[in-house]
Amino acid sequence: MCERRTTVMSGRSAGGRRGGRYSATVPADEPIHRALGLTDDEAAAIERILGRRPNHLELAMYAVMWSEHCSYKSSRLHLRRLPTEGPAVLVGPGENAGVVDVGDGIAVAFRIESHNHPSAIEPYQGAATGIGGILRDIFTMGARPIALMDPLRFGPLSDARSRWIAEGVVSGISGYGNSVGVPTVGGEVVFDDTYRDNPLVNVFCLGVMPTDRLVLGRASGPGNLAVLLGASTGRDGIGGVSVLASAGFGDEDDADKRPSVQVGDPFEEKRLIEACLEMLDADLVVGIQDLGGAGLTCATSETASRGGVGMDVYVSEVPRREPGMEPFEVMTSESQERMLAIVEPDDLDAVLAIAERWEINAAVVGTVTEGGALRVLDRPGGEVLAEVPAASLHEDAPLLDRPRAEPADRAARLADAADDALPPPDDPGADLLDLVFDTSWIWRQYDHQLFLNTVEGPGGDAAVLRLKHPTTGADTGRGLALTTDGNHRWCALDPRRGTALVVAEAVANLACVGARPLALVNCLNFGNPEHPEVMWQLSEAVDGMAEAARALSVPVVGGNVSLYNETRGRDIDPTPVVAVVGLVDRLEAPPPGVGLVEGTRLVALGAEPDTLSGSAWAWRRGHRAGAPPALDLEAHRALCELVRELVADGLVLGVHDTADGLGPALVEMVARSGVGAVVRAPDGAGHRWLFGETPSRFVLAVDPAALGEVHRRHTAAGVPGALLGEAGGDRFVVEGLAGPGVDLAVAEVVDAWEGKLPALLGHGTTQG
Repeated sequence: MCERRTTVMSGRSAGGRRGGRYSATVPADEPIHRALGLTDDEAAAIERILGRRPNHLELAMYAVMWSEHCSYKSSRLHLRRLPTEGPAVLVGPGENAGVVDVGDGIAVAFRIESHNHPSAIEPYQGAATGIGGILRDIFTMGARPIALMDPLRFGPLSDARSRWIAEGVVSGISGYGNSVGVPTVGGEVVFDDTYRDNPLVNVFCLGVMPTDRLVLGRASGPGNLAVLLGASTGRDGIGGVSVLASAGFGDEDDADKRPSVQVGDPFEEKRLIEACLEMLDADLVVGIQDLGGAGLTCATSETASRGGVGMDVYVSEVPRREPGMEPFEVMTSESQERMLAIVEPDDLDAVLAIAERWEINAAVVGTVTEGGALRVLDRPGGEVLAEVPAASLHEDAPLLDRPRAEPADRAARLADAADDALPPPDDPGADLLDLVFDTSWIWRQYDHQLFLNTVEGPGGDAAVLRLKHPTTGADTGRGLALTTDGNHRWCALDPRRGTALVVAEAVANLACVGARPLALVNCLNFGNPEHPEVMWQLSEAVDGMAEAARALSVPVVGGNVSLYNETRGRDIDPTPVVAVVGLVDRLEAPPPGVGLVEGTRLVALGAEPDTLSGSAWAWRRGHRAGAPPALDLEAHRALCELVRELVADGLVLGVHDTADGLGPALVEMVARSGVGAVVRAPDGAGHRWLFGETPSRFVLAVDPAALGEVHRRHTAAGVPGALLGEAGGDRFVVEGLAGPGVDLAVAEVVDAWEGKLPALLGHGTTQG
């Protein structure tokens, strides 16, 4: 299809004056609104809202704000079913981050986001700007960011492009996070063919603040000023939310999409953090909002809409780093490291002085007005280039109830259990070594000890940070625990139960470090919402998350939805990822960790898995059918509380959940500690006992002297328990299986564990 470069007048404003000039490259035979990503129905809706035809600048503003990325138009209907309230919740969904009260006058803000599509096109900058964006979401609330986590998913490392993406993403995370000075304390890494060409780069951030410093992204007070802080505005990222977030890959040259990827500057971000927090400490800011997707259009419309006010925006006053930028470019640029602060006129000089001290730009680019109109003017008192109701861009964006359809072959696939379809392994020891790998090649490139808060860093079930007062720095004697989890295998088989299992696994991980859960945020990564099966997956996943969140008392305080994750028409497996924050009431010593101690007894708590379906072992053999493991939420809650208490009371010297299977869990514990073990399976147990997965089971390393107390407690709690064997020696042995057993040298286990990623990826990243 031929294209034309047109420079057209933006049409008449609501007041009858001519607007500015708008340049765009559009197909010759396609209406402007379609070129901008708006449907015919959406264009008609805009005309009804305005009572007239919109000009081209207005269309561009609606296009970015009504994109899937900004409006959540395909998911908002379903997200309403999630439980969002709890005794500790201060701020729930709808703001830049969720906030919970952790006592002692301290609040914690946290959020998770995705930068999947930018990372597929430009891995380094895609991941780097994902870090920058999530940091701004946190200090926008008034919190100092103190920890990052990165749940990552790539295609198989046998694929050259997947290796290139993985290396670039890891390098981008380390390059930005290390430079800005916020530690990366954990995450996950998954390699699977479903993510070939469409990686999932989810980023999580947590910050702390005194409860009285909490600030919201709302404008108020007509006459107050909108002050743009931070980097100059350029052409990078224009169209990111509409070009990338609603586009699959492989249908055209992905290089054409690279201009839509933002470019980050971590050193500018660091100055911006410090300047904004100083302004907030001095009570100089009425409301504040970061500029991410949709740029200035998003920040101005959202703050105005939330506050029930209007705003005039002056494009001539926006600091720019490129000449000749059109108004639509200024309003939709996604240039990074920018914030919009609402400031009272009497406080402007103080705000400008702080900005000058931290060497960041600060410019008055707008004024809060009465009513609800968002107006774009060429300059103060000048021509009106666009005029729309602010709420129509934000809260009143389209809400779609897309068709949903259960897969036609679902019943047949659920009945096709891996237990019946797959033969027993010829060499279970070799299969175990094939399933596990050390992720330290990745996380050793991240600084995870900044602030000296990190008690338990990457590689364990959950990260643990000392909880210090954000103002005085005093150690409270308590800890914050953080974990991220996802499992596409379970969710591909049954998105509802699979998502509930993911939430259950996250809560189990917190129990391993002695933490009780407070709240969660989610990142819902799905395929094309125009496919009814994908929308069914999303709806089912939301219901599964809601059920588990209610049963486990973990309210959902925020999240992100990433759709159109597809390549050449192939949707990724549904991949809801959760990040759960918990509290360690007494942090007197580091948690026991994932490892064995010589001479300890190994105890399994919880029920044995009921299936091999959905396990990594079955997946590796090409079996993608059956039902995922059963989940009794009430029993799971009791089990996690028991393990949390055992850890908190110092009765456990090593602990690991078995969400990836008992056998892989034991292998990982052997590899991490260099200590062997002799384990005996129950009489007649088959390979399901070894490879079957469930989050409702734990392996504990217990001192023989504490064994009686552990037995007493799990019996009193009604939790099944079994003595597995003993840790020690230089071999890992599993006896009593119905088929071949396991007998591996510890040195062999360690070599297999440590050597996989370095062999595939080398000894460091190649991009930067």
